[in-house]
Amino acid sequence: MKSVMETYKRTDLAPVRGHGSWLLDERGERYLDFVAGIATNSLGHGHPALVAAIKGQAEKLVHCSNLYEVPLQAEVADMLTSSTGFDRVFFCNSGAEAVEAAIKLARKHAQESRGPEKHEILTFTKSFHGRTYGGLTATAQTAYHQGFGPMLPGFAYAPFGDLEAAREMVGSKTAAILVEPIQGEGGVNPAPEGFLAGLRELCDEHGALLIFDEVQTGAGRTGHLYAYQGIGVVPDVLTSAKGLGGGFPVGAMLAKEEHAVFVPGDHGSTFGGNPLAMAAVKAVLGVVDDPAFLEEVRFKGTILKNALTVLAGRVPGAQVRGEGLLLGLDLGDAELAKGVYERCVEQGVLFNLAGGTTVRLAPPLTVTRTEIRHALDALRAAVGDLAVPVPARPQRAVA
Repeated sequence: MKSVMETYKRTDLAPVRGHGSWLLDERGERYLDFVAGIATNSLGHGHPALVAAIKGQAEKLVHCSNLYEVPLQAEVADMLTSSTGFDRVFFCNSGAEAVEAAIKLARKHAQESRGPEKHEILTFTKSFHGRTYGGLTATAQTAYHQGFGPMLPGFAYAPFGDLEAAREMVGSKTAAILVEPIQGEGGVNPAPEGFLAGLRELCDEHGALLIFDEVQTGAGRTGHLYAYQGIGVVPDVLTSAKGLGGGFPVGAMLAKEEHAVFVPGDHGSTFGGNPLAMAAVKAVLGVVDDPAFLEEVRFKGTILKNALTVLAGRVPGAQVRGEGLLLGLDLGDAELAKGVYERCVEQGVLFNLAGGTTVRLAPPLTVTRTEIRHALDALRAAVGDLAVPVPARPQRAVA
């Protein structure tokens, strides 16, 4: 790997094949994958519908320019709009690109309706919106900014979950509020009750767009096609990627008709919406966008969350957060979390860390209940070996 630029802190694990919820390395060792490409392999590895779609499309047409009509792109856009409250879709290649498109759309919409002074984007602490300069600036974590300054102007940050702080920062200059319904990289932090509804009211009051970053929570991850559908707060713009392509690179920005102000030349992408990516998305939606499938995701998420809650009760200060199959076990200590992660790898189960102290669980949506039990057994053993247990309550003497 000496010729590869070192932008990742990699483990020694080198997967070469995958099947279902399992990865196999070059030595033939098997690992139960509860990372799923960081909530990306929504159908697991080697799902027959996804494989067939990609193979079949590759034999027909891999890429053509957006200078021409792309029938499969129109078909997939219709699938997304019919399953959501949105009217228009812009296709790109990643979550960061989808966020960039949303920022540009919000600023153009604001300037056309209110003038150039209305340009500010409000985001929140512990957020993550990508590595491009727009997404990086929107990411309100200084650790990601170090060495890359100055950040772009026109962004403001408020504490995540603090509606009063957001209210003080929203005004005539605010073009949009950008927020994750559940923060993924920040430690699997769901928005507190009433927070997103309050942001909706603030946007309506000030003529700003509400943008949900559903790059990690979308494509069925929470047991709904998109998390907002289970929350009951409808954004004006939504970003999607990761699980949308089941592992194939794709991103999408969805918007309401009245906010879709882009015209030819305003934005674009060479590879966005290419036939191969659209075939992958169509296959994923064909499996995931089904009420019975999503109900099963919610059910498996409940099983997993309940078991994690019992486990957290054995560790002082531990918490469980998240919804569906995007869950975090916050152990409250970075060294403990790292130790648990490493011990699980030794046992052949892959989790990853988010927010420093949180073990994140984001298995394929197709994970079986037996595989969930297997992952829980490994996690229980690791926590039991490494954590200081909660002291038992003293027993009262019997008279």
